[in-house]
Amino acid sequence: MEYLCPVFYNDILFHTLNISYMKTDSIHSNGSGESGILGIRTKKIHWNLPPAKLIEAAIKNGQGELSDTGALIVDTGEFRGRAPKDRYVVCDKMTENSVWWGDVNIKFQPEKFDLLFNKVVDYLHGKELYVRYSSVCADPEYRLNLRVISEYPWTNLFAYNLFQRPSGEELNDFKFDWTILCAPGCLSNPATDGTRQHNFAIINFTKKMVLIGGTGYTGEVKKSIFSVLNYILPSDKNVLSMHCSSNIGKQKDTAIFFGLSGTGKTTLSSDPDRGLIGDDEHGWSDKGVFNFEGGCYAKCINLTREREPLIWDAIRFGSLVENTLFFDETVTIDFNNAKKTENTRVSYPLHFISNAVNPAIGGIPKNVFFLTCDAFGVLPPVSRLTIGQAMYYFVSGYTAKVAGTEAGVTEPQVVFSACFGAPFLPLHPTRYATMLGERLKKSKAIVWLINTGWSGGPYGIGNRIRLPFTRGMISAALNGELNSVQYREQEIFGLHTPVSCPGIPSELLNPKNTWTDKNAYDAKAIHLAGAFNNNFKKYQDFATAEILSAAPKIPAGKVVL
Repeated sequence: MEYLCPVFYNDILFHTLNISYMKTDSIHSNGSGESGILGIRTKKIHWNLPPAKLIEAAIKNGQGELSDTGALIVDTGEFRGRAPKDRYVVCDKMTENSVWWGDVNIKFQPEKFDLLFNKVVDYLHGKELYVRYSSVCADPEYRLNLRVISEYPWTNLFAYNLFQRPSGEELNDFKFDWTILCAPGCLSNPATDGTRQHNFAIINFTKKMVLIGGTGYTGEVKKSIFSVLNYILPSDKNVLSMHCSSNIGKQKDTAIFFGLSGTGKTTLSSDPDRGLIGDDEHGWSDKGVFNFEGGCYAKCINLTREREPLIWDAIRFGSLVENTLFFDETVTIDFNNAKKTENTRVSYPLHFISNAVNPAIGGIPKNVFFLTCDAFGVLPPVSRLTIGQAMYYFVSGYTAKVAGTEAGVTEPQVVFSACFGAPFLPLHPTRYATMLGERLKKSKAIVWLINTGWSGGPYGIGNRIRLPFTRGMISAALNGELNSVQYREQEIFGLHTPVSCPGIPSELLNPKNTWTDKNAYDAKAIHLAGAFNNNFKKYQDFATAEILSAAPKIPAGKVVL
């Protein structure tokens, strides 16, 4: 495939790609009379460069190369995923009594933050910097303006792709609220800097700054701002912040999809008959749902055109692909190659998706889907939840890892992540669950639990539920075809499952019927119920009676193995 190489970019290229280009590639005083930024004596500051120039800079610096589709391919270095144990929140008067402290939100001293900030500034003296003005939240009422300062040009490209892109007119009078300072080459000293090791991502709510160093993984930039919104919007704006995808139908009906990695959140929300609002992070206000971001950050391991045509077509000039490898002696990406990491990623602007809606805003949701990959084969493929159950399963955030996904995993393992995004929650999970319950009661939205995992037995014995069946059940829910059918209440979990669903074998709807050994099913169901109950113990002191009543009920005399 032939493409234009950005090393030889020109104004025609910019025009062809519909890229807003402001000629601000120079040392800029920003109205202060100082050449530099944040006290950094820079060699040069590049302001709001278009993708073509950022790609050119990355290639000239030896930090990336082009694939045969024109996408920029980079290696993020030592870290090819987030480092949650090295993500901190500054503990001060503002956050001391409001943040949910613990393994998710690790305290960092304000004095240590100041010293580490100065260390980053000293490190960046004399270097070229790339600065981008961006924003988050598609609904202008809740918009947060960002200033992203990065050591690497491709980090700046990531910010262009993932965040909202202000127009040229907006840039002329841009006032930022938060600053992200990203210096992958700056390593901390745990003995003096207060970090666990040499990498760090620190959120300072009082100074409205995110400080990132020692890691080039761009997901730290994205998820830091998501964490910021997860604190600000529920606390100050009465907006429920959500780790979910969202789409909208031709009748303007909005749906949202929660789910951890591997459950199908991106795949199942990508529907050619529905417009994509966003694939990962959203807010639910009194008016409806809005996307936080201006782009997508999709996993691309084992990617094929047949399975993910929208993502496949988005990997073109302007997109940023991380930690993949080429086929030998080609510049064609080998998406099946996990030698560097299973967590290969691609970022691109939302408009690279053909059915994306603009602005990325929807109405009050009519349907809410919780996606779980149950590798134990216990949960039904589709269930309708009560509001109490919705809050319980939301706080639980269940899925399962299967053998082979990580070193040492030889059989299915239970995974719980509160609100389907625990690593990004500054507030206690029950705070978000209560807000969800309030919105469900007011909107009368229907909540569905969708098992995209196994049936007929656990992983290794049963079979993965076929994707066309899952899509069919979701379509039936969206079209209202499951509103008038008969339901049965499942033993132990108390889930309400439809007796019939158009186009779906009826025996599939009752998971126990798909098992040859019914006693083995009961034993596995009791095992999973016990895992749910044990996990919820850490939340029960903060949960309402309505939430607690939705917990699985293990029959008397039964032993949890």
